[in-house]
Amino acid sequence: MFDPHYFLKGAALGFSIAAPVGPIGILCIRRTLQFGRWSGLFSGLGATFADLLYGVIAAFGLTFISDFILAEKFWIRLLGGVFLLFLGMKTFFAKPIDLAHAKVNHKTLISDFFSTFLLTLSNPLTIFAFVAVFAALGLVHTSHKYTDALWLIFGIFVGSTVWWLLISEGITFFRKKLNRGIMPWINRFAGMLIIAFGLAVWLSILHT
Repeated sequence: MFDPHYFLKGAALGFSIAAPVGPIGILCIRRTLQFGRWSGLFSGLGATFADLLYGVIAAFGLTFISDFILAEKFWIRLLGGVFLLFLGMKTFFAKPIDLAHAKVNHKTLISDFFSTFLLTLSNPLTIFAFVAVFAALGLVHTSHKYTDALWLIFGIFVGSTVWWLLISEGITFFRKKLNRGIMPWINRFAGMLIIAFGLAVWLSILHT
């Protein structure tokens, strides 16, 4: 039975978790500028499905999975930092292409999806964020009401997807006003920001 109460709370949660601009947002914006809306949207959907997975773990109380992820968070975040540095360097040195003839194929879209999916999974502390928000919204008992939990998870998916749709469509509008000469600077700026996020992940590991 449809419960708008949990669905709307999940949608608001999914939207708010996706909205802060981090490395995923930068990648989504940069790929939309260079390759178009589908590349940006698939990049965002990779993050959406990773958040969805962590949301399922938190909502259904799958402690045996969350305990393993949190126990190995050092290595997961370490690899995530390496991945960010790699993406940052790749973005920084990416060659600009003709925006009017930029094409993406099925293989490229799958790569866009899985790169952000794995990158989002590299932050296991997301589980804590979901648990904290669930508690604040009074949703800590949804594991005992599977229908409510399912509507909550579906809402998270819809809310996050709506955000990435807005980003990809909004950036597509500005993309038409860009020329080839500005893309190298966009690539360098985006690359430096992503590298900075990677270094921040490593510094946080050293701090903890």
